[in-house]
Amino acid sequence: MCGIMGCVGKSGRKSVIEVILDGLEKQEYRGYDSAGVALRCADGVKNIKIVGRVSELVKRVEECASECAGTQSGIGHTRWATHGAVTVTNAHPHESCDGMVTLVHNGIIENSREIRARLEADGIKFVTETDTESPCQLLARIYSGDARSAMSELCRSLVGAFALVIMFRDRPNEIWCARTASPLVVAADGSASYCASDPTALLDYTHDLFFIEEGEMAELTPNGVRFFDFDGTSHGKSPIHLDWDSVMTDKGRYDHFMRKEIEEQPDVLRLTVDTHTSLTNVDMGKSIGLPADMMKNIRRLQFVACGTSHYATLVARDIIESLDNSLDIRADVASEYRYRNVPGGADTLAVFVSQSGETADTLAAARLARSLGTNCIAVTNVRGSTIDREVEHTILSLAGPEIGVAATKTFTGQITILTLLALYLLKEKGSLSASDEARLIGGLRSLPAKLQAILEDEPHIRALAKKHSGSKGFFFIGRRESVPLTMEGALKLKEIAYLPSEAYPAGEMKHGPIAMLDEKLTVVALVPGGDLSDKTLSNVEECRARSAPIIILTTEDNDDARDFGDDVISVPRTEREFFPFVGLIPLQLFAYHIARELGRDIDKPRNLAKSVTVE
Repeated sequence: MCGIMGCVGKSGRKSVIEVILDGLEKQEYRGYDSAGVALRCADGVKNIKIVGRVSELVKRVEECASECAGTQSGIGHTRWATHGAVTVTNAHPHESCDGMVTLVHNGIIENSREIRARLEADGIKFVTETDTESPCQLLARIYSGDARSAMSELCRSLVGAFALVIMFRDRPNEIWCARTASPLVVAADGSASYCASDPTALLDYTHDLFFIEEGEMAELTPNGVRFFDFDGTSHGKSPIHLDWDSVMTDKGRYDHFMRKEIEEQPDVLRLTVDTHTSLTNVDMGKSIGLPADMMKNIRRLQFVACGTSHYATLVARDIIESLDNSLDIRADVASEYRYRNVPGGADTLAVFVSQSGETADTLAAARLARSLGTNCIAVTNVRGSTIDREVEHTILSLAGPEIGVAATKTFTGQITILTLLALYLLKEKGSLSASDEARLIGGLRSLPAKLQAILEDEPHIRALAKKHSGSKGFFFIGRRESVPLTMEGALKLKEIAYLPSEAYPAGEMKHGPIAMLDEKLTVVALVPGGDLSDKTLSNVEECRARSAPIIILTTEDNDDARDFGDDVISVPRTEREFFPFVGLIPLQLFAYHIARELGRDIDKPRNLAKSVTVE
């Protein structure tokens, strides 16, 4: 979950040092315990490491400017600690004891202890607590002047997940990369070559990117990139063009990326709906690429994801179940799916959802499903990501790059895509009536304007956040289509405000959780108008009787609900199935403003990283 950046050559726009530091800043959401750079300067390799943020690293590099003169190449790293405490010694880059190898790493080397014990027995002195030092010292022991051969032997010796970026002391115009499981992307613009963990770090230089495959190495020079298998055999490779604009990774006028990305949600929804529908019809045939007759024969549907993406699949599951009961539907957390005896085969469709396309557990689950002969679709936000390359059929969520660690606009992109996919599947199976199709497509088309209206209610939501920021915790309750939204609302408060917050189906409160209620624990009740409103309000009344402060989130036509809350947030009325779309933004803004009141680091919450690339 760390961020890696490298550059060799003369970039036309920035110096090598600027390239590396800018790239680390763009990837800091991947980890921010410590940071470091290794710069090949006129007098050798200068290794600068700090505990803290990239902004502090920038200051340290500026202090060492005279020592970094003539930088020809360099590598950098921003760390999310796994093995070893957060210290300068454990920060990357690492150097071999003889100074021949300098290395940065993302992932986990599972056989690092064995390698370390063997090398220590031979007299090699280790100085860090990390698993990363083992491949660094081992590569220095292997290397005898042939970088390709040494890299090949190293990669075949390692067990686990790794993206490695390496400089050899005697090869000043080369950077070597290798990858298994952890993401890595490289690029070249004719005068310099680059590598990074995330494509957003490279968009200032080129949009034509090479995504390193499983078991692949690359040699970067100022003149370009060469690719090799782990056995050292060279091969050709074509770039993937990424349409993202580098301006998308800029905060602009906003204080936080999260706030900017919340405001982008109406556009994400509009673009997604326009891409996959006509006025009253859904058509995802070209997007999916699965034969229509195969879609008709699907009996089992499996949604598999992690975190916020999992909650998005629950929304899609509930929409399908509300329209058709002939499918056997399950929505699994990816880390559990792969360890269960799940059914598969030609009559099963599995949909794997990952914002980054690099989520380790989701990738492992997809590989399992493919081995069972299951039809697989990936939903991801990143073209060229691992899941996009490995799963035959991919639908892009069209949200654009999301920098804030807490997912916002990608959730909207996912629930929109999954809703459209659900409607298309039911249509192909003959289970979706023309009237329901027209009603729901019309409802989706009306949503962007409604989301924009909700954003204009931000001052009211900000005031409620300030009022309730002193609560010791929060319960989010709802029924049916509201339940996934309660989970996402609770997660947002945990992620960015660090407050205890739990989500429950409203009917479950009396089965234990109600014991926790008092005047310091706020209940956020999601009560859209409809046939379950009275039942949910009955549960709210039980919470009021225990002196809990109540916030009611309801639709503007549900006047009865207003009398049950100390505070009320109203959202526009929509189709019942689509309440999660209109209920989402108030919960995001509520969490955002509570986090601001508490002085939290909103875009980079403690202990979190944007992409979970290790199990």
